[in-house]
Amino acid sequence: MQLFLAPESLPFAIAAVMLAVLTGLEIVCLLVGFSLGEIIDKAWPGDHGGVSGLMSWLNIGGVPVLILLMLFLGLFAINGFVLQSIAQFVWSPLPAPLAAVPAFVLALPEVRFFSRLVARIVPRDETYAVDLSDFIGRSGEVTVGPLDQGLPGRVRLKDSHGNWHVLRARAARNEAAIAIGAQVLIVDRASNIFIAIPAPSDTLTPPNPNSTEHP
Repeated sequence: MQLFLAPESLPFAIAAVMLAVLTGLEIVCLLVGFSLGEIIDKAWPGDHGGVSGLMSWLNIGGVPVLILLMLFLGLFAINGFVLQSIAQFVWSPLPAPLAAVPAFVLALPEVRFFSRLVARIVPRDETYAVDLSDFIGRSGEVTVGPLDQGLPGRVRLKDSHGNWHVLRARAARNEAAIAIGAQVLIVDRASNIFIAIPAPSDTLTPPNPNSTEHP
């Protein structure tokens, strides 16, 4: 704790606090039916120059921008605290600006490496791989809910290529609330919100052995 609060560790403490705040915000957003990461992705410029070019190298196409940012903040903070701990053990902590430079440089290839691992686990949202209409008629599992006619929840399903997606969804009009974990059938959409009903038994997808790993 003493190292965390030391002036020499200020950049890394700020990064750690920002990571905690972003994590909390994303959890709250998911509970009310939308994703902060999705909003950031839609606002992110699509060109490949400047910052976007660097982000492309960091695997922006494989994971959401928010995940990349959270990875960077976490790795930057870890690098900084480890560096300052070693420096303190050898002699004394480095000045904050001097310690921030190697921590930043090391974080970039680390983010590239870990983002590729995360990309194998975290599914992208509905707009990244297939046309929205392709999801109509497919069944999936409610992961954020329950689904009713109020704020949208989340449904996790596979596309025709076997890739996982997470859709914002509501229950169809006059349907009772659909609980988390229930299987649903996507029957329509209104803008980017999908309409779901409880899945008939003949449309259920085979059980997923990793179904507990929700985004």
